[in-house]
Amino acid sequence: MSSTVIIIVVTVVAYIILMVAIGAYMSKRNLSTKDFYLGGRQLGPFVTAMSAEASDMSSYLLMGVPGVALAGLVGMNGSFAEAIWTVAGLAIGTYINWLLVAKRLRIYSEEVEAHTVPGFFAKRYGRTDTGMIMIVAALIIIIFFVPYTASGFASVGKLFNSLFGWNYHISMIVGAVIIATYTVLGGFLAASTTDFIQSIIMTFALVIVVFFMLYTVGGLNSAISQAEAAVNGYFNLNGADGSYGFLPIVSMMSWGLGYFGMPHILLRFMAIKDDRKLKLSRRIASVWVVIAMGVAVFIGVIGYAFTSTMDLMDIEGFDPERIVIYVASAISDIGPLTAVIGGLIIAGILAATMSTSDSQMLAAASSVSENIVRNFIARDMSNKMSMLIARITVLVIAAIGVIFAWDPNSSVFRIVSFAWAGFGAAFGPLMLFSLFWKRTNKWGAFAGIFSGGAMVFIWKFEISTIGGVWNIYELMPAFIVSCIFIVVVSLVTGKPKPEIEEEFDHVNSIMKAKAK
Repeated sequence: MSSTVIIIVVTVVAYIILMVAIGAYMSKRNLSTKDFYLGGRQLGPFVTAMSAEASDMSSYLLMGVPGVALAGLVGMNGSFAEAIWTVAGLAIGTYINWLLVAKRLRIYSEEVEAHTVPGFFAKRYGRTDTGMIMIVAALIIIIFFVPYTASGFASVGKLFNSLFGWNYHISMIVGAVIIATYTVLGGFLAASTTDFIQSIIMTFALVIVVFFMLYTVGGLNSAISQAEAAVNGYFNLNGADGSYGFLPIVSMMSWGLGYFGMPHILLRFMAIKDDRKLKLSRRIASVWVVIAMGVAVFIGVIGYAFTSTMDLMDIEGFDPERIVIYVASAISDIGPLTAVIGGLIIAGILAATMSTSDSQMLAAASSVSENIVRNFIARDMSNKMSMLIARITVLVIAAIGVIFAWDPNSSVFRIVSFAWAGFGAAFGPLMLFSLFWKRTNKWGAFAGIFSGGAMVFIWKFEISTIGGVWNIYELMPAFIVSCIFIVVVSLVTGKPKPEIEEEFDHVNSIMKAKAK
């Protein structure tokens, strides 16, 4: 093993030890299930903002998005237009989610004493007769978080396989064990604190990668010229071949709709200590997302010039999604000091992966323990037993995620896109209707969850295969279908119970009072 590799490994190991140490420290503060699942609603505005966005920015930030932009330049599946419209939708969705959902959900969830997203839905529509909503919502979380978590594990495997030539499967398993370890130990507080730290590391990685790439290829003008020369019309926002019309563009921007239904992000809204600080959190989060995702696309654009300069296409198994890994390797080869920087970039990729996977596993674990076991199997279960079951669930989900990530050729971006659609369609419409339409009832809620989740599968594996105008991102049609089912079923099945309407009005009155 060379000295460069040793330095990188030491840097990465030090980072991993720090994450696990935080988990161990935070474990002492988990005195109840409320602490383990929601941090006792004690998050500050900065941690709320950055942990929310770090948990959002999974491996697709440093691997998926650059990979899509670069793929179009090397003759693979992807394009600048797809990358830019996707991140534009995500940036808009981020802002609107913070603006519309964050404060109202924080207040509403506390009023109904909900600590999980399925728990909020169940208590929003009644405390005693909404078990089906809770269990379906919990199952949706488990179903779609498994592939989402798997994408993170796959990123770890690709990372160490590309950088050191280590076995993909062993690397992936070790990564899964590390993430599961500090999540099991520290719960929500550990996940949120580490996510905050990881957002800083991700930012550092993005900045260093861009500057080094530009230096290597001879500047911005050179990088852009090479991209334009490689693919005529590459920077056209309607696609290099002009094939992106209104519908495909709207479809790609519909990624932003997914934010309304992401459990691991919604939990951050529920956990902030002071809802008056959410405006500050919104500004921090929105600015960071715009910059981070814009830079990610930019890395893909200049990635072609870098690939040509460094002869990366000659590498066996060249993968556009690994462009940041190739850059980190090139930086590390310069000398011992730069090897530390390369190690930090690798840590940035790990951070993107870990910050999402830990939150996802925790959200899934809380759904199993609180929403399924406690409500349907062991109603008198102690807090200690509930946390034990949650921790076991984290380990089980990690194991299943490893199985799903076993194929080293799987696309991180494509895996994430499917899971994102699942949550966005199943939970997104219902979250909006739950917060803003009093007339929504439990039957409409159930219909919205089921129809949205089912339509993602139907559109992805049946309708989109027809091609043509039907080949659009499954989130958009599934989101629309869910909205229709919520409205129609709610209207034909009668009004909600008076106490539910009164609770809704009470939350509205609190919102109006806080707005003054």
